[in-house]
Amino acid sequence: MFAVEVYAAVRHFVFVEGNSRREAARIFGLSRETVSKMCRFSLPPGYTRTRPVVKPKLGVLLPLIEAIMEADRTSPVKQRHTAKRIFERLRDEHGFGGGYTVVKDYVRIARARGRETFVPLSPPPGHAQVDFGEAVGVIGGVRCKIHFFCMDLPQSDAPFVKAYPAETTEAFLDGHVSAFAFFGGVPLSVLYDNLKIAVAKICGDGKRERTRAFTELQSHYLFSDRFGRPGKGNDKGKVEGLVKYARSNFMTPIPVAASFDDLNAMLAERCRARQAERAGRNAATIGERLAADLEAFRDLPAVPLEPCEKRAARVSSTSLVRYRCND
Repeated sequence: MFAVEVYAAVRHFVFVEGNSRREAARIFGLSRETVSKMCRFSLPPGYTRTRPVVKPKLGVLLPLIEAIMEADRTSPVKQRHTAKRIFERLRDEHGFGGGYTVVKDYVRIARARGRETFVPLSPPPGHAQVDFGEAVGVIGGVRCKIHFFCMDLPQSDAPFVKAYPAETTEAFLDGHVSAFAFFGGVPLSVLYDNLKIAVAKICGDGKRERTRAFTELQSHYLFSDRFGRPGKGNDKGKVEGLVKYARSNFMTPIPVAASFDDLNAMLAERCRARQAERAGRNAATIGERLAADLEAFRDLPAVPLEPCEKRAARVSSTSLVRYRCND
């Protein structure tokens, strides 16, 4: 292989001094093919394969290997084929006469080709993500499970957390109303997983049928909704991280409060204090970066939404209605 200096001299002789490639081949004592390659590449490209490697023994069995790995996608993780097991099946069931290494190398490359890849994101200001988490607390002297609503603003990492005794429609709606009031505006869009409180049905084409309560929330605050892929928590990784952060920082040790109102007052104060801190590798604090989110937010409506579930019911002769097995 020729040194970089030779490449530079030949390219300068041809492109700058205006000489022909035939003359360059004669002056530098090179073949015309070599001069042509030096004109195509500014650096030695190394060996370039012009056609794929021929696999005379394995080639006819490649579709079978691909079929085995495709079937493994729906199998339990601990019962998927290893490269050794694929080699053994090819040898025993199909008379493969090659070695294990060629099978192992092909399986390794094929799996790397199909592996999901992630890149760092720089989210624009004005958007949010929502999720629920669970923790344990002592409320009014009783140890119980706490369901806490989380809203995260990915651009600034500004958090909002509020606890409830159960993950109900009322809690879902009240969490949004409280979060919008906490930030003083409405995000342009909110990203969710496919929770049943918001999504009544996922259609075959991927579209969602919204629940009545969620549609009313959207109509009142006029934000756009986005939904992650089913089973893909990394689609809303920011709020997933907030759920873990709130559990390990806001609720460790186990919180003790006289009521949920007292607990939520503490959580709101923790969220405000968090704005003075820095997240990740950002030089600015969360509060400083929050200004860009607030500038992009929509204004709050004149009156907040009443966070309740509405159902049609029949009044009995004793002026009672039944709701969730209660009169």
